[in-house]
Amino acid sequence: MKQLTLPGGDILTCDDRSAIIKLSGLRRVLSTSFLNGGMRDDLHTLFNYSEVYGREDECCEMRAPTCEGHIRSIVEELGLNPNYSTGLSTAAKMKYVQVEQAGYDDFKLTAVVTAGLDVSGNRIGDPTEWHEKKGMPVRAHAGTINIILHTDACLTRGAMTRTLTLCSEAKTAALQEVLAPSCFSDGLATGSGTDGIIVVSNLDSPVELTNAGSHFKLGQITGDLVKNTVIAALVAENGFEAYARGSMLKRVSRFGLNEETLWAEYCILTETGETDRDLFNSRLRRVSRDESIILKVTLYGHLVDLLRWRLADTHDTLEAASEIISFIPGVDKDILLLSNSFPLERDELAVAMQLLLKRALSRLLSAM
Repeated sequence: MKQLTLPGGDILTCDDRSAIIKLSGLRRVLSTSFLNGGMRDDLHTLFNYSEVYGREDECCEMRAPTCEGHIRSIVEELGLNPNYSTGLSTAAKMKYVQVEQAGYDDFKLTAVVTAGLDVSGNRIGDPTEWHEKKGMPVRAHAGTINIILHTDACLTRGAMTRTLTLCSEAKTAALQEVLAPSCFSDGLATGSGTDGIIVVSNLDSPVELTNAGSHFKLGQITGDLVKNTVIAALVAENGFEAYARGSMLKRVSRFGLNEETLWAEYCILTETGETDRDLFNSRLRRVSRDESIILKVTLYGHLVDLLRWRLADTHDTLEAASEIISFIPGVDKDILLLSNSFPLERDELAVAMQLLLKRALSRLLSAM
């Protein structure tokens, strides 16, 4: 168990089950929690709870018919007062919680973050099967980025709300910088479907701040602190440093390309049998670690993004794609066949380019 006295006197306690902040005075809290969420001035305790604590299967199960009832059950397990507590839950492991601090002049900030995104990362607007009937969730996935941001300054209600939006912006910037993929589309993730944020300010503080915009120090430092802490939490929980460096397979996973799909295409190209799987695996490991190839497929993937975002013309996109992967034998013929299929709609070309990448990588592996 670890304990830290936060600026302003509140106490943060972390163990493998939860991170709990006991408030020592009058605090204003803005929370996305199902229990006592919204803006409150009467809370005593905040928490982030690991749903997989003590479970060998690392599965999450609803403890009540509604999300509010579920969180209330967690509060009771933690021995807290459900009338004066608010909190978040996650499938991330609490042993990987990241606590970072920063400040400027007359205020200090503390970020307490857990992050898991390997099965629930999504891009805003991705298709979903979730819905709610009378407070009851119909379907759920594990994995969450939970952020608690604590400050010893007194923030106005407007500044509190602006700070919460900054936390969300910082989270998305963090995911952008590690190229985290969506698990539900071929886009880059902007978060998960279950993320939560709690912002805490000190109503007893003589320092009142009214502007949390990113042109002010409060906004700048909030954004930088939360972004870096989210990245640290992703690295601790999922080893997300692989997205920034070291794995071609990580970079192309959002396009449905993985060891099995590449193996299937490889077998078609080489007319080989399962006996060559060891050779294929050896080649794939070498290619997946090649920094030059990682860079090229990353740029190729971003071309697909630009195409979907309507920031690139279809002909120009295909021409640039040809230049990026021209080092792969036979790819020029595939590009020519694709260009002869014009006119293609943007989404059609985006899908075709993903199939082309699978074939190109398989050609590269078979030619080694």
